[in-house]
Amino acid sequence: MTGREIRNLLEKQREFYKTGATLPVRFRMEQLRKLYASVKKYEIEIRDALKADLGKSGYEGFMCETGLVLSEISYMLRHTKRFARRKTVCTPLAQFASHSYKQPVPYGNILIMSPWNYPFLLAMEPLADAIAAGNTAIVKPSAYSPATGRVIEKLLFECFASEYVAVVTGGRAENAALLDQKFDFVFFTGSQAVGKEVLRRAAVHLTPVALELGGKSPCIVDASANIRLAAKRIVFGKYLNCGQTCVAPDYVLCERSVKDAFVAEVKKQIKLQYGDNPLANRDYGRIINEKHFNRLLGLIDRNKVVVGGETDADTCRIAPTVMDGVAETDAVMGEEIFGPILPILVFDDFNRVVEDLKEKEKPLALYLFSGDKRHIRRVTAELSYGGGCINDVVIHLATSGMGFGGVGESGMGSYHGKAGFDVFSHTKSIVDKKTWIDLPMRYQPYKNRFYETLLHMFLK
Repeated sequence: MTGREIRNLLEKQREFYKTGATLPVRFRMEQLRKLYASVKKYEIEIRDALKADLGKSGYEGFMCETGLVLSEISYMLRHTKRFARRKTVCTPLAQFASHSYKQPVPYGNILIMSPWNYPFLLAMEPLADAIAAGNTAIVKPSAYSPATGRVIEKLLFECFASEYVAVVTGGRAENAALLDQKFDFVFFTGSQAVGKEVLRRAAVHLTPVALELGGKSPCIVDASANIRLAAKRIVFGKYLNCGQTCVAPDYVLCERSVKDAFVAEVKKQIKLQYGDNPLANRDYGRIINEKHFNRLLGLIDRNKVVVGGETDADTCRIAPTVMDGVAETDAVMGEEIFGPILPILVFDDFNRVVEDLKEKEKPLALYLFSGDKRHIRRVTAELSYGGGCINDVVIHLATSGMGFGGVGESGMGSYHGKAGFDVFSHTKSIVDKKTWIDLPMRYQPYKNRFYETLLHMFLK
């Protein structure tokens, strides 16, 4: 799609939004029901597209993408009416007589830019939130997941008129053309590098943005942890989607006294969950493309591999891999891994771990496996990160009742459920002042001592 076509498409959406058609809650609910029905209709095609793009099994595709989208739409259908209501707030006595309230209203015309690692979920879930909030939207799927992008385009073209919800496919040229336009809000999920460019381009128009980025999410395992269960859950979260998950445990910080037992359990769990030959497991995914496959190969130090390390260049697959004896200076610690490689570092002093993490960039997620309440309190209270789990990994992003998002280098803004409705809304503060009385104390001339005394009483 050319820049002119994109500009014309956005102009049509502006004109449609100005009609007020998206504002009634009844309209929003109707569109959410249509979206739910369309996702159900194309469920098989979505499954096949995820398999083609990322090698995802049908079970994993539903558990981590289609099912979560349906869950979010259902949540919005149950709660949008309540979310959209005005909220009365207390009015100071000095403003007597009046009614003060907060009114959520849509931003207007939204751009949603989604990534390739969860190409259906991370396009459709924010779209459901944007629709619930009363916006129009242009969805831009990643060019790296073309099969899923085609299904999204087909589904949304059938479901909505383009002046309401539209899809723009393509690569960098289309991304640049979209960012040249003045949207009312931009929602981006992807890498830190591209997120910086989105923020820079949006700043030209003073457009607010939500950035869902990533980073090196640490996973701490201390001596009080249930080692068997920790290994089981970390293996699940790390190698889900072949490690291409923004909230996957990037590396493990394991207390030295339990490190050997932990590594032994991780080995056992990889075999239990993926079999003796993971590359022959049809339910195990693949790396998105050759570029990322080769990047990951450069992060593997063969001298430190204790599990896995097998690769298949023809299918861009890397077996679940564990590296032991890793140091902060190793290549694998220099960037977000975003693949099935798990480095294990050791520590002796938990307090030192906390202080060291305070000096690092703020991650999208942080995980702690521990039975020590003091350790849990320190991590949850003192460290800054987007979100996380105690004694589990990844699952915090699947709860519509909690917002999901980053902080600092890992992003800004959050969504899911109520937070998703809020991120696509502007909340107006309104005072409805009554006309049957007009207190004179605020008007000049300021010479009446009685009114001055009265004003002091009202403002106390």
